[in-house]
Amino acid sequence: MSYAVKEIFMTLQGEGAQAGRAAVFCRFSGCNLWSGREQDREAAICRFCDTDFVGTDGTSGGRYPSADTLADTIARQWTGQTADRLVVLTGGEPLLQVDAALIAALHGRGFAIAVETNGTIAAPDGLDWICVSPKAGSELVLREGHELKLVYPQAGAMPEEFASLAFERFSLQPMDGPDVKENTARAIDYCLRHPKWRLSLQTHKTLGIR
Repeated sequence: MSYAVKEIFMTLQGEGAQAGRAAVFCRFSGCNLWSGREQDREAAICRFCDTDFVGTDGTSGGRYPSADTLADTIARQWTGQTADRLVVLTGGEPLLQVDAALIAALHGRGFAIAVETNGTIAAPDGLDWICVSPKAGSELVLREGHELKLVYPQAGAMPEEFASLAFERFSLQPMDGPDVKENTARAIDYCLRHPKWRLSLQTHKTLGIR
């Protein structure tokens, strides 16, 4: 199959359990919970997304005709030492496109593969790190993985609904926007009262990196 990619770049992971780790981000175009266009936001299932995943016009974005061509482009973005290679497949919703061929191609180039997904699509075998970020109003299909990272607060998607699922780590991330200061205080309070949850901050925004 071919792959529609918004952008590919190397940076430091900014949030969640692997914050601070060097990684190549491959952001796929398209999502099943929002078109990505502002005129459709109010009708979307996920209305708070702050990511541009429309089109293929970003850095190294484009339509890749094969898993090998995409994996080669990802590998060229890596500027670190050979060991500890990590690629984060994100979006949009990456599991609309990620398949066995791409997983094999990336592993063949020495990458550990992380995926950031809304959890509404079953994950293919072979992923090394599955981070699920549930969205209110959607059906959660992926109910186990390495990290559940919940944007907080969301009416209809409160932490207690997910705390019994089979994840290794539970991260609570304040919703960005005009109420981010209040949301951060609420998230801190929740983590203090429910220590199973760990606070996740979007450090890349503070640092001014992608």
